[in-house]
Order: sequence, then structure tokens, then C-alpha cells
Amino acid sequence: MTRSNPTRIAVATLVTGALLSTAACGLSGGAGDAKEAERTGRVAGEITFRTLQLKPTFTAYVQGVIDAFEQKYPEVKVKWEDVPGDGYNEKLVADAQAGALPDVVNLSTDSFQLLADRGMLADVAKLDGAAAKQYVPGAWEQFKLPGKGDSVYAYPWYVTPEILTYNRELFEKAGLDPAKPPTGVEQFFDYAEKIAATSGGQYSAFMADPKGRLPGDWQKMGIPILSQKQDRFTFDTDQAVAWVERMKDLYAKGAMPRESLLKSDDINQLYGGGKLVFGPGSPGFVKDVKQNAPQVYAKTQVAGAVTGKLGHIGIYAQSLGIKKDTKHPDAAVEFAKWVTNGPNQVEFSRKATIYPSNAQGLADPFFSDKGDGKDAETLARAVGAEQLKTAALDANTPVQWTNQVGDAVVREVQKAITGEQDPRTAVKKAEEAANKLLAAAADK
Repeated sequence: MTRSNPTRIAVATLVTGALLSTAACGLSGGAGDAKEAERTGRVAGEITFRTLQLKPTFTAYVQGVIDAFEQKYPEVKVKWEDVPGDGYNEKLVADAQAGALPDVVNLSTDSFQLLADRGMLADVAKLDGAAAKQYVPGAWEQFKLPGKGDSVYAYPWYVTPEILTYNRELFEKAGLDPAKPPTGVEQFFDYAEKIAATSGGQYSAFMADPKGRLPGDWQKMGIPILSQKQDRFTFDTDQAVAWVERMKDLYAKGAMPRESLLKSDDINQLYGGGKLVFGPGSPGFVKDVKQNAPQVYAKTQVAGAVTGKLGHIGIYAQSLGIKKDTKHPDAAVEFAKWVTNGPNQVEFSRKATIYPSNAQGLADPFFSDKGDGKDAETLARAVGAEQLKTAALDANTPVQWTNQVGDAVVREVQKAITGEQDPRTAVKKAEEAANKLLAAAADK
């Protein structure tokens, strides 16, 4: 589940292990203990709206949305602040500790969990129960928490689904039918093996670095990443061992660039240079190829994402959370709903390679138009939109899978892929290391 997409300005900001450790011990008190705001029926007051790295590219768009809202609700003043991507979650932690979160705050999946798990966000299902029907069900469900029933702690905003991109010409050279792309993880590996057997070392199937595939592949295969209580990792299974064994075998056969196991090669450059069959699973990537590698773009084909036994795909979502104890809940709720309504989300999606979480917006013909079925960018947009309407959207990286956990797992898996240890030992040691990190964070 590679996440290489230049338009993901905020779509997949990663929480560092240190940040989560800080959050585990440092977000008690403050807003988490505050009384939740209740609506009064009056849409008025000054509210602060924070976004993540939207200036200057989208300044005109966002300001236009704000101006229109203030015109509709003249008793409301929206103060907009835009924060750089670097250090965004650290700033959220600091503001939460100080009780200074904005009234309406732009959150990625990880930062949403970071705050919602610790009681910093208002239950929007309680404040605005009728809103659920306005959004794609999978997107609305994304912002629930385990054990919290039907409570929802953020309004879905823009989303990016996972798709499959591949070089049609190289596919055919490998004896594969471009009209029949892989649909599951195991089949994806079968295709990669055939590509390796026929490429003569001239090109590879996909990138070797396990960090781009985990835990997504395991989730798609139905491997339990966490216990039901979500208090320990449980991926040490025969299925996970089989996955590592397959990766080891494919690496030895040349299905992946050998150097990509231990360092972050530029996947865009490799794919754009015709050295890689499968590109990043992102609609935004297709647009980049069109701009930067037109010859390869002409050979690029797209399809629905590789899923697995459960039919899951990855979705990278942005949301708008509301400060739990905001002084102006009516204004905050109506503004968040305004920003995420159908027309405003469609307009935003026309300016960036993103999708609406709003059901009305996603139904706009702009997202279903496949053109003549030959232009990859147009087709990618339609394929992504269709998946958002129907797929189970819960193959996202759990908040417990921090960068530290991911690095610990990858270290052991890499050793198995290169033959330094056997796959079963690698998976066992990876789970042990992950659980030590999880326990350490909980004890702080």
C-alpha cells in the first residue's frame, strides 16, 4: 500500500513514535477533562479554523468558502490559520496540552486518533445527528472509535483511495493480460513472479521496501494486526510467515529492485523510466506521470486496488474535528458541515487530485466520467470514486502502528528477505519488538 502522492499535502502525515509516546503521557487533563459543548441554536461567535499546508496553493479557494459562510451567517467570524506540514502533530499536542486547540481543526487519520482517543474532540454525531446521511458511509465510519458505540468525532473532509497503476506494455511482455490485473495480494505476488521470470533483469515488478506494504498487505489478507482490545499486536501467524517467505523468494528472483530493500528509491523515477511495472497506488501519481513522463504515461493503465479476502482498500482521509469545549458549538458545527458539503468538496476536488467524502459530491458526474476509457488520469479518477462508494474502507494503518513499530517490524522482515534469519523467526521477533514498544508507550 504505497503512499507516494505529491498531492497528499496532508493526506497521510505520519505520527512519529515519539509523538505518540508523548501523547500517551501528556494529554491527560485540559480539554480531555472538559465538559462537552452543547448547541444553543444560535450560529454566532468567532471561531478559529486551522488547516494543514493549504496556503498558498488553495488560498483563494479556502478564503472563498469562508467568505460565503460568513455571508450566510453574518454573526460568525472565522479566523483562518494554516500550519506547515512539518511538526503539525507536535503542534496539536502542544495546543491540546495548553487547552488551545482551534474550534475547527484539520486532522489526518492519525492526528484524529491521537486527539479523539484522549477525549479532545466533540462527538459530532451527538451535536449533529442528522449529518451522517450526507457522507459516504465508509468515510463517516472512519471517524468512530472502538468501544464508543455510534459516536463520531470528526466530519469527513477530502479523501484519497488506493488504486492500482501499471505499465501495460511491460505487462504484456511478461505474458500477462492488461485487462486482467491482480485483485488480491497473493495474485499480485504471482504476477510479480512471472514478471521477474520474463524481464531478464531489465525491469522489476514492485518496490522491495516492506514499509510501504505493511501493515496493509497483512490487513488485506485477513491477518489480525491487533487483539480485540487493541492492547497488543497479534500478527505472528502462519499467514504472515507465508507473506515474508514469498517476499524473500520474489526478492531472490529479481521481482524487486535489490537496492530498494534498504533505501528509499524514487518510485516515481523508476516507474517513469520504464523500470517498474507497478506504480504507487494513487490517483495523484497518475497525474504526475502524465506531466513528467508522457511516454510511460501513454502505456499506463489503472484498475481497482489490490484487495484481498476481505475486500478492503486503503483510504487516506482528512477530517474536520471540533474542539470538545468550543465556546461556539453551533458556529463550529455549521462551518465544518459547510466546508464539507457537496458543492464545496467538488470544487476542491477539481483543484487537487482528491475526492469528496460527501455523498452528493461524490455523485457529481465529474467523478464517474471515464471519457473514452483510454486516458489513465480520467479513468483513475472514476475508478477511485467507484471504490469509495462501495469498498470496506478500514484497511488503514492503526494508530498503534507508529513509525517506531513499523521500523522494528521492517528490520526483522528485511533480515528474512536477505536470508539473515528465517521468516518464522522474523515474524516472531517483529511481534515481540512491536509489543515492547506498545507497552512502553502505555507505561509512560
